Amino acid sequence: MAMKYLNMMVTDSVRRVQTHYYRHAAAIPDVPEPDPLSDAEIEFILARDSFYLGTVSETGWPYIQHRGGPKGFLRVINPTTLAFADYQGNRQLLSAGNLSVNNRVSLFLMDYPRQARLKIIGYAKIENAKSHPDLTATLSDPGAKARVERIVSIDVVSFDWNCFRHITQRYSLEEVEELVESLTTRITDLETELRTARAGAGLAPT
Repeated sequence: MAMKYLNMMVTDSVRRVQTHYYRHAAAIPDVPEPDPLSDAEIEFILARDSFYLGTVSETGWPYIQHRGGPKGFLRVINPTTLAFADYQGNRQLLSAGNLSVNNRVSLFLMDYPRQARLKIIGYAKIENAKSHPDLTATLSDPGAKARVERIVSIDVVSFDWNCFRHITQRYSLEEVEELVESLTTRITDLETELRTARAGAGLAPT
């Protein structure tokens, strides 16, 4: 666990609740510097095809938005910077509006088949895609039908890995197809062998 994450999250109110339930509070040392992503976090991020983005509204309400795309659409620019293309959508712009007054974000990345999850906190910046054509071209999905309107970059402060307990294993269609590929190939081979054997025995094909 990166200690900067706990340093940011374990506040006085959290310590009071910890003391209430467990009679003691976690002692978290002061960590002045952000935690850069290691190879493990970078590999995990680049393998994801979705994540959840948390922002805070002016009224203090948290807002969670799902983001999806091809694997690696959330790019790792360097160990302390992430970025992704923000496409034209339903025109509500709730996340963008929230970030215009409070740039704190929380990212929640899930790997359901392997029962793993990664939380990242940082500061986000939104820029007009037209002002950064080269970066927009790098971050955009060539197969996307919508137009890239904004580029969102995130300065990573820290991260935390959660335990696997209570994560239900789920698989995408692509993951299921990959898992059963060898079985499908074997079935096809057996059907071909059966047809050849029946033809050699003078039997009608089934």
